[in-house]
Amino acid sequence: MSSWRGYRGMGPAKAARVEAAFQLERRAAPAEVQSRQYVRGSADLARIAAPLLTGLRHERVVVVVCDTAGVLLRKATLTEGAVDCSLLPVRDVLALVLATGGTALGVAHNHPTGRVEPSEPDRHAIARLATGAEAVGLRFLDHVVVTDREWRRVETTSG
Repeated sequence: MSSWRGYRGMGPAKAARVEAAFQLERRAAPAEVQSRQYVRGSADLARIAAPLLTGLRHERVVVVVCDTAGVLLRKATLTEGAVDCSLLPVRDVLALVLATGGTALGVAHNHPTGRVEPSEPDRHAIARLATGAEAVGLRFLDHVVVTDREWRRVETTSG
C-alpha cells in the first residue's frame, strides 16, 4: 500500500482502495481460469454436450467450438430432427465455428431410442464434416452419440 502514496493526490485512504481493487482482481482471476471448460477428448465433448441432448424425444445436433488450446468458446444447438434422424449441414457447422472465431470443433447428437450405436449415415455425415473442416483449416476434434445413460464415439468411414 505504501508504494501508492508516492503518487500525487494519493493519500492513505485512496491508496488502500487502489490496493484493495488490485487484490480483488488477483483473487478473482483464478476463479475465472478454473471455470473454463476444456475439450481434451471424447469424454469432455460428451460431458459438455450432454445437458443439451438428454431427455429429448427427437434428435438434436450440438456443435462445440474451441480455441487452439481446447478452451470451450461456445456450444450451440445446430439442428433439431425427427425421432430417428437429424441433419448435419457441413456449411452451417463451419460457418458457426468461423463466426465464433474458433479453430477446433466437435459435434454431438443424441439418439432418443437409447441405442448408442452410431448409424452409417452418422459415420458418412461426420466424414464429410471432417473433410470440410480440414479444407478450411479447422481441427475436427470428435463426434459422439449421447443417450440419457451413456455416450459413444463415432468412428468415421471414408466416402
